[in-house]
Amino acid sequence: MMNEILVITIGAILVNNFVLAKFLGICPFLGVSKKLETAIGMSGAVIFVMTLATFVTSLIFKMVLSENSYFSHLSGLKFGFLQTLVFILVIAGLVQIVEIIMQKKAPKLYSALGIYLPLITTNCAVLGSAVINAKEGRGIIFSTIFGFSSAVGFSLALLLFASIREKLELARIPKVFQGTSIALITAGILAMAFMGFSGLVK
Repeated sequence: MMNEILVITIGAILVNNFVLAKFLGICPFLGVSKKLETAIGMSGAVIFVMTLATFVTSLIFKMVLSENSYFSHLSGLKFGFLQTLVFILVIAGLVQIVEIIMQKKAPKLYSALGIYLPLITTNCAVLGSAVINAKEGRGIIFSTIFGFSSAVGFSLALLLFASIREKLELARIPKVFQGTSIALITAGILAMAFMGFSGLVK
């Protein structure tokens, strides 16, 4: 069991990083990475939402949506076709909770994150985590571990990228590469660096 947890954790954070290997969640990755402060706030929000979302969605999947679920056996109906819709609704509800808490407790961070906070609802990394768990047939505990590890991997990529972008603000960059161009080149180099972890787990 510990080996499986280790494989899931290292795989999600380094080998199959959602941003740098699977290219999921690129919108907030590029949009919130201009300042390290906002990147830290976004990382915290994504870790909370993704961990809780994978727990809740895996619970719903096992209890209701799966073909072998108790509810399917009891009713004789199959609800697998509702998977994406249910997952999005769960994620949207959790994001609303995060928004309300952040608006009350950290209004400066809330305004700094702007449109990117509600965009967690449509962040394909959060939805992707839930869908991958359902596809792989993981249990509730392993699904939650995978969701948390994926969120940590997303946060690691976001914080590294934000740190580099802050340094780039002080660098003398040719005019043609300034702005989005140098950000995309940097993201590409970071993705290539993470390819070095590809043989770590199968």
